[in-house]
Amino acid sequence: MKKAAIFVGIIAAGLISLVACTEINFEGDLDRSHIVSPLPYTYLEESSLPRSFNWGSIDGGGKSMLTRMLNQHIPQYCGSCWAHSSMSALADRIKIARNGIGTDINLSIQFLLNCGSFAGSCHGGSAIRAYEFIKNNSFIPFDTCLTYVACSSDSTNGFCEHVDTTCTAENTCRTCTSIDPKNGGQDFCSPIEYFPNATVAEFGNYNLDDGLFAIQAELFLRGPVKASVNAGPLLDYNGGILVDSTVNRNATHNHGVSIVGWGYDDFADIQYWIVRNSWGEYWGEMGFFRVELGKNLLGIEAHIQWATPGSFTVLNFPCFEDGSNCIREQLFEDPSNNPVTSIKRRLQQASRSSSYEISIE
Repeated sequence: MKKAAIFVGIIAAGLISLVACTEINFEGDLDRSHIVSPLPYTYLEESSLPRSFNWGSIDGGGKSMLTRMLNQHIPQYCGSCWAHSSMSALADRIKIARNGIGTDINLSIQFLLNCGSFAGSCHGGSAIRAYEFIKNNSFIPFDTCLTYVACSSDSTNGFCEHVDTTCTAENTCRTCTSIDPKNGGQDFCSPIEYFPNATVAEFGNYNLDDGLFAIQAELFLRGPVKASVNAGPLLDYNGGILVDSTVNRNATHNHGVSIVGWGYDDFADIQYWIVRNSWGEYWGEMGFFRVELGKNLLGIEAHIQWATPGSFTVLNFPCFEDGSNCIREQLFEDPSNNPVTSIKRRLQQASRSSSYEISIE
């Protein structure tokens, strides 16, 4: 039996100031929710929970229900942990809903930075507000619509002063081309206004008063959850299980992560959370870390957020390479002579026409 690797975490003076990704809990965030179905802990028997469970390795067989790892630190630093953690958890839940069938759906974090200022920016934000924003506005594009550039309207880091992050059609979903002879061969970008997207059905919070079982039941039955932590001990984390009592349980939350499961170490006789970070696979344990379960170390059990996926595109409306047939101002001429009613039906079933009048409640 292998000896457990135990990491002794110490929050040194001044260490917290180095963590620039601020997890902001705005006033009233703990009361933000849209819940219409019973919560898992109300109908799951606690005795039915396994000692170990990991969405990254179902039944211990290696089949992963997790989407790809993310890195908020490239192409430059942006304090968007709130968006990375919440959207990776939501994308994982979409994959779970599809039983892992088909290519992974990853969600556009840059869209949240461009249009979801209600939720946050590169200077921090709120995961529950990100879920609420998507619910209220009925879509978030796939990340192939708009890739992450690590900039928001209030960011002056690096090249951000030269990046347009306004909430426009082109900054929601776009294509860029240089091969269209109609444009004289010049490079240009065009908005895509019929695009694959996903929605949120329900969202909510758990806190310490709800108890550990509520978190585990949510995670076990519906998928990864977003958690707030104090990232101080994670800066120099090099593997193992965070267990020592010097890891402050009540330190200020300043980072967002996603809990994907839990495990049990026989040698140390402890149960631990399996947690996904957003600092790339070169950090930690291939981008993950482990922390003892049930003691609120790092504050990880004090502020949990979750969302359930609503609809998501499985059959897209086929846009031309230059996007010319996916701009609402353009008249669509179907090259295959399909009936117009068929095209309209595909639009309704698959891709959403975006709206740029963003509502905030």
